Amino acid sequence: MMNIKPSAAIRKNYNEISELCKRSGEPVYLTKNGEGDLVVMDIEAFARRESMLRLRENLIAAEEDRLNGKKGYSIDEVSDMMKDAVKEVLNGRRR
Repeated sequence: MMNIKPSAAIRKNYNEISELCKRSGEPVYLTKNGEGDLVVMDIEAFARRESMLRLRENLIAAEEDRLNGKKGYSIDEVSDMMKDAVKEVLNGRRR
């Protein structure tokens, strides 16, 4: 579900919006004069999203390398990389 609030809500109801971000784990979209203006999200959700984006970038780069004929990784190497990525995501949740 998309959370949309007018920008004035952040000034009047900061605590309510903060709690909504934390409770839902989703961003809150703020509008100004009926148009999209800002996105506000919980810091832990942001950290998880950033970790997932980095993981996707690494996976895309690895696939591009594979398609270009570069040396691949062994199953053990991939397993270790995936474990490290999962640890990074989980550590982001505990901050």
